[in-house]
Amino acid sequence: MRKDLIAACIATVTLGLPAMALPPLQSPRPELRPSANLTIVTASSQGSPLAVSRSLRPLLRSAPQPIVIDAQVAVAQADFAQWQAEFRNRALAQGIRPAIFDSAFAGVVVNPRVITRDSNQAEFSRTLWEYLDGAVSEVRIANGRAALARHADTLARIERRYGVEAEVVLAVWGLESAYGAMRGNSDIITAMATLAHEGRRRDFFEAELIAAMRILQAGDVAPRQMTGSWAGAMGHTQFMPTSYLAHAVDFNGDGRRDIWSDDPTDALASTANYLRHHGWTTGQPWGVEVVLPQGFDYSLTGEGTKRGAGFWRRQGVRLTNGAQVPDHGQAAILLPAGHRGVALMIFNNFHVIERYNPADAYVIGIGHLADRIAGAGPFRASWPRGERGLSRAEREEFQRRLAARGMHNGTVDGIIGPQTADSVRRFQASVGLVPDGFASLGVLERLR
Repeated sequence: MRKDLIAACIATVTLGLPAMALPPLQSPRPELRPSANLTIVTASSQGSPLAVSRSLRPLLRSAPQPIVIDAQVAVAQADFAQWQAEFRNRALAQGIRPAIFDSAFAGVVVNPRVITRDSNQAEFSRTLWEYLDGAVSEVRIANGRAALARHADTLARIERRYGVEAEVVLAVWGLESAYGAMRGNSDIITAMATLAHEGRRRDFFEAELIAAMRILQAGDVAPRQMTGSWAGAMGHTQFMPTSYLAHAVDFNGDGRRDIWSDDPTDALASTANYLRHHGWTTGQPWGVEVVLPQGFDYSLTGEGTKRGAGFWRRQGVRLTNGAQVPDHGQAAILLPAGHRGVALMIFNNFHVIERYNPADAYVIGIGHLADRIAGAGPFRASWPRGERGLSRAEREEFQRRLAARGMHNGTVDGIIGPQTADSVRRFQASVGLVPDGFASLGVLERLR
């Protein structure tokens, strides 16, 4: 850990400057879960939708009126009850005690909001630079440095124990929950039971539910205090239950692996333990910004081409200050926005961060935020801000058109990963474009 940076951060905080906590993106007030006794009222006989599902004003009628139940909701809850009974047998067969299961599922019913969010997730068409504008904003950097000062002793002990630099742990915390400000308030059992019952990813969410009940069985948290995102990620650094079981630690020694409380100690240590388990190398950067020489062979770019520092030095690759690139083992040249954007030399720690989230934007966000917290400046190169992000339909079209030319053997899923980037690179080379692997609108138009 950089002692001079910590001292500077502490000085900044003790000067009495105003706190710069990130504002929550949603209300911190817990949402009301559907109750088993809630009466669902259908639309009126004229067919116009009701503004609310039930009125809180007493009905002024001379005689009791019949209760109208939405048949679809009633059927869904009955079907959920049947699934729950069957799942209970499967859970008990895997060692979950009956009392633990019954306590976990007490009052749990289908939450339609979870299904809606799962099936209508926002389509990610933001560009990398738009994502980084928020992920590595000045506010988030300042909050990270303040957190470094506030938790300096704890982070130093975590770094000594697990070998993961404090700024990296802080960057994960900063992106996952805005340093604890946005941990999520969804009931985890309700959310995952809803998704398991819905069926699209039943095996996945049933396995996570079993893991969640093992956590309850160990006494780390009470059922209704197990909260997090609508998709099941929990606590300060958003662990799924299976990841929690494999990597969560009791670092403060209170007898519980508590990633939910206001004290982030266990969550931060658990994150460091997770990264160490997946191969984090102490002292190795995730990546460094580099400058490629004129006439560089862009076919050498991409995650699949890894070479030692000597090879890249002979190709003329330099750091942005003109110095030689560092020797931290095998490295690849990544052009996340093509040859007109930032060029990165990435090392194995880049792929360790991918184990948390495989999206390049996320990994670069974590790495760059960590660097900025540690005192580094912004990227030197500019981004091609005139480019717009492709829609999912356009990304799928990209893959279909590449496959039609025999240049893409992967699935058509709209995800531009390393395999699709390699396919783009082959197409670019075949038509005389710079083979940088960047799936831009201009390249798609050439494919058309």
